[in-house]
Amino acid sequence: MGMATPQNLVGLARVSTDSQDTALQRDALNAAGCIRIFEEKVSTRKTDRPGLTAALDYLRPEAGDTLCVWKLDRLGRSVKDVLTIADDLHAQGIGVRILTGKLAGTYTPSGEGKFFFTMMAAFAELERDMIHDRTMAGLAAARAQGRVGGRPTVMDPDKLAAAKARRAGGESPTDIARALGISRASVYRHVVTGEELPGI
Repeated sequence: MGMATPQNLVGLARVSTDSQDTALQRDALNAAGCIRIFEEKVSTRKTDRPGLTAALDYLRPEAGDTLCVWKLDRLGRSVKDVLTIADDLHAQGIGVRILTGKLAGTYTPSGEGKFFFTMMAAFAELERDMIHDRTMAGLAAARAQGRVGGRPTVMDPDKLAAAKARRAGGESPTDIARALGISRASVYRHVVTGEELPGI
């Protein structure tokens, strides 16, 4: 389906504790003709990907190198992860070859496989937009219920009244904040901001 030749294949195996799974991936990558195979252990806790990083460092786009995985899910821990990595590969001009599964085939950033990367980028953008929309909707719902997104307010009506009284008595924002156990920023935001500046 693409332009990659066997000598340009660099394998990435994401392996679990299951030795059968490891052997299956290694055998498939070797059979595909990978000149080098990078391995990494599947981990849900760690976010760093040493195997992927090493493979990406090793790959040479100018030589037409292609990253080879047994299945698309070996590329990342989640759909979002896979989309991001595919986007990154495309940006670097690196093709990807998937040996099994529904999307098996060789995809290159230019040429026949370009559509794959275009779709991946479109889905990645869609995912970002959906996350943004959910965040905005959540903030709007919070505002509608009288809450504002971010840290909960510490300035209740009693503290506000006390702060205003202290300010009117000539206390500094620093002293008021210390006395009421709130931040100086809160004092400035709720009390000082409304004050008229001298000479105006």
